[in-house]
Amino acid sequence: MTQTLADLTARLLDAARKAGADEADAMARDGSSISIGVREAKLEEAERSEGAEIGLRVILGRKQACVSSSDLRDTALEDMAARAVAMAREAPDDPNIGLAAPDQLSSLRDAASLDLHDPTDAPSPDALMQDALRAEAAARDVEGVSQVQSAGASYGETRIWLAATNGFAGGYARTHRQTYCTAIAGSGTRMERDSDGDMRLHQSDLRSPEEIGQRAGDRAVSRLGAVQPKTGRYPVLYDERISGGLIGHLLGAVNGSAIARGSSFLRDKLGQQVLPRGLSVIEDPHRPRTNGSRPFDAEGLPTARRTIVEDGLLTGWTLDLATARKLGMTATGNAARGLSAPPSPSNWNIELTEGTATREDLIDQMGTGFLVTSLIGSTINPNTGDYSRGASGFWVENGEIAYPVAEATIAGNLIDMLARIIPANDARRHLSHVVPSILIEDMSVAGQ
Repeated sequence: MTQTLADLTARLLDAARKAGADEADAMARDGSSISIGVREAKLEEAERSEGAEIGLRVILGRKQACVSSSDLRDTALEDMAARAVAMAREAPDDPNIGLAAPDQLSSLRDAASLDLHDPTDAPSPDALMQDALRAEAAARDVEGVSQVQSAGASYGETRIWLAATNGFAGGYARTHRQTYCTAIAGSGTRMERDSDGDMRLHQSDLRSPEEIGQRAGDRAVSRLGAVQPKTGRYPVLYDERISGGLIGHLLGAVNGSAIARGSSFLRDKLGQQVLPRGLSVIEDPHRPRTNGSRPFDAEGLPTARRTIVEDGLLTGWTLDLATARKLGMTATGNAARGLSAPPSPSNWNIELTEGTATREDLIDQMGTGFLVTSLIGSTINPNTGDYSRGASGFWVENGEIAYPVAEATIAGNLIDMLARIIPANDARRHLSHVVPSILIEDMSVAGQ
C-alpha cells in the first residue's frame, strides 16, 4: 500500500467534514496473516490473507452512523463519507454520544513501550508447516492416541491507526504466532478428544510444538472411560484452563452497557463485597508482550491500571464515553470498536489475586468433588446471576483424582459463587486474563 494509514484516516476525516459531519473519527487497519494445517503428516490447508480496511463514524448533533470499506480510492472515500452522513441524518437522537474533549485525550500515541510487535522476520510457510508436523507427531507418539484431528500453526501482523476531528491521531502494530493440536484417543463411541495450543506476540516466547502435541495427547488419553458423575452437592474446582470464564462473568456484569440497561446481577453492588476479602481484580493495559495491552482506547482516551475489585469490594464500572455520560460518571478508558460499529466498553488485561495453595492442595481439600476441565454451552441469567453449564473433567475421591467424568451439569448463582471462590496459585502470567484454578466448595452437580 503506497499511502499510510495516517494518510487514509486524514483523507476520510476531510471527506466527512465536507459531507457535513459535525464530528467524526476514523480507524484504519491493515495487515497480513498465514495459517497452515496438517493431517496425517501431510499439508491439509494453507491460507494467506492481506489487505487494508477503513471505518468511519460521523456525528451530527446527537445522531451518529458508522460505515466501513476496503475500497481506498479517493472517490470511494468521498462516497463513504456522504453515505455515513446521510445515514446519521436518519438515526435516532442519543444525548450521550460525542467525541472526547481535547483535554481528555491520551498523550501516548504509540505502543513502543508495550513491546507488542515482534521485530524478527515473519516465519516462512514451510517453517509453520514444520511446527504443525512436529506437534502432530508428538501427539501421535502418546500411547493411547488413535488419531490427530488437527494440528496447525499461524502467524499474523496487524497495524491500526485512529484519528478524530478532536485532534487525536495515533496507532500501533501487533504480531502473533500460534501453534495448536487436537488429539483423539479411543475409537467408536468411546472416543475422547482434547487439545492444547499456545499463542504469543513474540515468536521466541512460544512453547515448543513437541510440548503442545504431547500435552494434547496426554489430555485426550486421560479422558478415556469417562462416566457421568453422581448427582448431588459437591465442591467444584475450575481448572486454570477454564477458570477465567468465572471472572469473565463478573466483568460482563460490571460492563457499563449492562449497567446502563439495568441487566446486570451486580447493578446494585457498587461499593459492596462481591469477592472474598483479600481478593482483588486488577486491570493493567500496559503489561508488555500481552495481547490485551494498548496505549489508548478506541476513543483516544488514555488507558491505565485500575482496580475493579479491591479486597473483595466492587469499586467501579467499565465505561466508554457514552455509558459514562449516561450514568453520570467518568469514562475509564475502556472503549473498544470495530470498523463498522461505534465504541462500546471492554476490558483489557485482567489479573485475579492468586492464593497460596497449589491446585493439588485444593484437590486434596475437596475430599470428594468435581474437577472441571471443560465447559459446554451455558444458561446464565444476566439479571439474577443464575448459572448452569455442561461440564466434563475428573471425579475426585479422598482428595485424589479417581476417574474421568462427562455429560454433567453444574449449577449455582454467580453472586454466591463469586463470593466464595478460593484461588490456587497456578495462573499463567503471559495470558491477557491471569486467573488461577478456582475452588467453589458447594455447587449442584447433575449426572447419574
